[in-house]
Amino acid sequence: MSIRHNTMTQNWMTPGIRTLILMAALGSVGAWAQDSSAPPATPDNGSQSQEPVPAYGQEGQLPAVTENPPISGLDTPSLEPHTAPLSYLQPGATVSESIDTNPTTSLQGQETTSVSRGLGSLALQRVWSHYDLAADYIGGAAYYDRQGQGFKALQQADVQQKLSWKRGELNLRDSFSYLPEGNFGGAYGSIGSQGIASLGTTAFSSFFGGTTLGTLGLVPRITNVALGDLSEYLSPKGAITAIGGYGLTHFYGSATNAAEEGALPANTYFIGNSQVSAQAGYSRVLSAQTQVALMYGYQAFDFSTAATAFHSNIIQLMYGHRVTGRLDFLIAAGPQFTALGVPGEVCSRKTIPPGLPCELAGYTNEPTTITDNRIGAAGRLRLRYKFTKTTLQGTYERYETPGSGIFAGAHTDLAILSAERPLTRVWSLSADMGYARNVRLEPSTEGVDATSYTYGFLGGALHRQFGHDFHAFVSYQFNELAFDHSFCDGVVGACNRISPRQVATFGLDWTPRPLRLD
Repeated sequence: MSIRHNTMTQNWMTPGIRTLILMAALGSVGAWAQDSSAPPATPDNGSQSQEPVPAYGQEGQLPAVTENPPISGLDTPSLEPHTAPLSYLQPGATVSESIDTNPTTSLQGQETTSVSRGLGSLALQRVWSHYDLAADYIGGAAYYDRQGQGFKALQQADVQQKLSWKRGELNLRDSFSYLPEGNFGGAYGSIGSQGIASLGTTAFSSFFGGTTLGTLGLVPRITNVALGDLSEYLSPKGAITAIGGYGLTHFYGSATNAAEEGALPANTYFIGNSQVSAQAGYSRVLSAQTQVALMYGYQAFDFSTAATAFHSNIIQLMYGHRVTGRLDFLIAAGPQFTALGVPGEVCSRKTIPPGLPCELAGYTNEPTTITDNRIGAAGRLRLRYKFTKTTLQGTYERYETPGSGIFAGAHTDLAILSAERPLTRVWSLSADMGYARNVRLEPSTEGVDATSYTYGFLGGALHRQFGHDFHAFVSYQFNELAFDHSFCDGVVGACNRISPRQVATFGLDWTPRPLRLD
């Protein structure tokens, strides 16, 4: 099985999480190579046979939450056939070498250099009767063969604890990363590899944060998103969902170093942020394959810059259609209400004669925060389709995001398209592309002085299986970050507002058979 860059495309938040992690753990064999996986658990021969489960939504029976979850919740249905859950421990390792034309994503020209990476991973799944635990860790270092850079740490950890009962389930999830650059469209091999088992870091929608949509300079940053989500069926056709989360992004070191290298304008600093998010929804089954839902969402953003914060509320109607093993489609749209805190001034005396300026009345203007209410649109679209050999996945989202350290909040349009296909029993091909447009919501003395920026990537990888435990890959990716023309306002002489980047990588993965724990 070919696995694309795991920071963008792997999803550990699926309702079929046990199946997904098992498939990743057995990635060294591949879905198109011979089957050497451990046999799935089978019922006791002495146990009584069970009656077939009725179709989803059939009156009198509660549907399985993990098989076709409510569309207003966090999980997505798996396109793969149901597999018996297993408890296991899966180690892994990877080494890779990249030729990078712009490793610091500088705006001041390109400098080709090599980047060497070595990482190890460990994935755990433990299954009990009513609760499951899934966790993974990927860690190591990258060496940038460039003066002033050297070694950079790469760390990523994810965990999910699920408690289930007859009518629903509760999930507690956390995703943590420590990286020298953003995690949206990162170059192939920049974290993990094309085969290491991982739960991923971008399973969360951009609504909850945790994704850095653009990179300037090599400035270490911590991102973390913690979520708790509840799904409960009130009837065979109706379910409620509730999600609460907290996310943060913190930048280490000074951006001044990046500015001195030309990656950033002088006196520019990245903006840290924290975000509180909540969602509540009601899903209704119309047929065995179709659901509709009504969802309410809330976001509250706070930034490291002084007196900078805002919050938003959204209401969305949702429609989902699923054909087991082949198609998963979701569309959601609705209004978004945003309350921005814009810096302003107010007279030290609230009541003065009409038309008389504050200064002439003998008083002074004092700084304050003025609320700016805006109405916009928010929504998302998800399409996953499995052909005989090729699997396609596409997503589009329009939400407000923290601004990726470049802005103090942004209105973001985000699109991703990926595909994978086996060529032979040992060869496979994968490709993905993504695009994000970010428009600044409010001014700030830090970050980058521009109105908007775009960030896009396009890449592909070829994979080759060697035996049961090893597979090699070679990949190419093109990235580009571009600010709008307002970035050059007031600049005398040449002004570079575009940062292109090309990365070619080859590497080797070791993924042995998982260690069964049951």
